Amino acid sequence: MEIGEVKAIIEGLLFASGDEGITIKQLSKIIDIQESAAIHIIEELKYDYEHSNRGMMIMQSHDVFHLTTKPEHSNYFKKLLDIPKQTRMSQAALETLAIIAYRQPITKTEMEEIRGVGSDRAVQTLLARSLIEELGRKDAVGKPILYGTSKDFLTYFGLTSLEDLPALPETENTEEMTQEADLFFERFGDEIDLSSDQEME
Repeated sequence: MEIGEVKAIIEGLLFASGDEGITIKQLSKIIDIQESAAIHIIEELKYDYEHSNRGMMIMQSHDVFHLTTKPEHSNYFKKLLDIPKQTRMSQAALETLAIIAYRQPITKTEMEEIRGVGSDRAVQTLLARSLIEELGRKDAVGKPILYGTSKDFLTYFGLTSLEDLPALPETENTEEMTQEADLFFERFGDEIDLSSDQEME
């Protein structure tokens, strides 16, 4: 293996190791080279970063090496963190939203019977984004909460009312109906960004 390739691999391993970093011993074992050779290449990489206009540097903490950003650029990284993150609606959220939109008012148990999987996190996320809301409780054992779409839901999807939702096929097959509804929401899910600090699930 050429020295240039080994150097590139070590650089990649430093990046991939993230906050945990990586030791010379680990590098030596992964690449199957002598520890002395790994040390030499690390020193070369350090020199490269220090003597060229690069945004990264290699930091050593005890026997662990990290690839990190330069402290003199910290003000820019703070600005990045202050920018609201944009996340797209996940497939789980879209499926759950489609079911609620067409079957409302509906309980979480009924959603899960249609989807075949748990919907706790998807429901909580949709509530947090104000796309759905609680409509009361069903007159049944346990008095489960009934969910429906909100006014914000109409705004996000450019609808004036629920009557603007595309008609579903005339079928008693729940899976076919759900798939058709999913297609409508997936089309919008690719286009709509919702500001959030957490993943849209």
